[in-house]
Amino acid sequence: MTTPFRWGILGAARIAQALIPAIRAAGGEVTALGVRDPHSARARAFAQEWNVPLVGGYADVLGSEVEAVYNPLPNDLHHPWTLAALQAGKHALTEKPLTLNAAQAQDLAAAAETAGRVLLEAFAYRFQPQVARLRQIVAEELGEVRAVRAAFGFHMANPHDFRWHAAQGGGALYDVGTYPVNLARLLLGEPQAVTAAARWTAGGPDSGVDVGLSGVLTYPGALVSLDCAFDWTEPSTQGVTVVGSRGTVSMDGVFHSHTQEAQTLRVTVGAGVREETFGPSNGYAHMVRHFMAVAAGQAPALYPPADAAAQARVLDALYASARTGRRVECPA
Repeated sequence: MTTPFRWGILGAARIAQALIPAIRAAGGEVTALGVRDPHSARARAFAQEWNVPLVGGYADVLGSEVEAVYNPLPNDLHHPWTLAALQAGKHALTEKPLTLNAAQAQDLAAAAETAGRVLLEAFAYRFQPQVARLRQIVAEELGEVRAVRAAFGFHMANPHDFRWHAAQGGGALYDVGTYPVNLARLLLGEPQAVTAAARWTAGGPDSGVDVGLSGVLTYPGALVSLDCAFDWTEPSTQGVTVVGSRGTVSMDGVFHSHTQEAQTLRVTVGAGVREETFGPSNGYAHMVRHFMAVAAGQAPALYPPADAAAQARVLDALYASARTGRRVECPA
């Protein structure tokens, strides 16, 4: 009998509650949980609820017999603990943003190559079938893309959430804003330049975080406008519209990683209008299944570490533009 692929989880974050069942659905096994305070009642309750062995701290997970680590820690802990995992010989699935800047992302890419391990930024939405179909429609039916409008925002009521703190990598762009940026890159590749403006918390761009950010990514012949925020209405607002020389396609809820209800693509090409509907789908499980196949040498990586480094370069440029008010060229 083949031994299940063994996973360790760093922290008891809420998103881990989506990944643990996804790992099990994909045929893996969660054999270790590491938390900041292993003696806390919250950690013990989490381990009991999800039937995961609590082994101790983060370093204890890296020292255990797991093959891969899932890192959903606060953003400022993505780089150090993912680096430690790779150096310990573990594959690493790390939440977005992979790091807080492109230099850190490149550092992790180099570490993954040296260790010969898989490193993936955890954008589960892009493994959803409706997103694959969206990309196909854009490539085959719309002609030359002229404009993309993408948005993702929600109302974050918890004043103690780490995403309100600059030192921990807070801000809307690093959270919900990563999705429109990632989708733009999926559809069009890397932008030539960006411009952005932000609304900042107390302290402004020096010590605050962006509560809302809007930007434009410039491509040859196309412009991508994106909006993200922490102070929109509930439930979360998200969607995309792609306008081409021959037609348009739009979708609400495009960034959902685990859909419980049907998702609909609306396509207009010439005089024809149609809708394509997709049933419930677990993008987390699709992502984990792909990750394990790559780790086993059974599939090529769809999104290698270089993709995450390119994503980080665009985020760097957007923040630089929002802080200075200037257009920022994106390095090739």
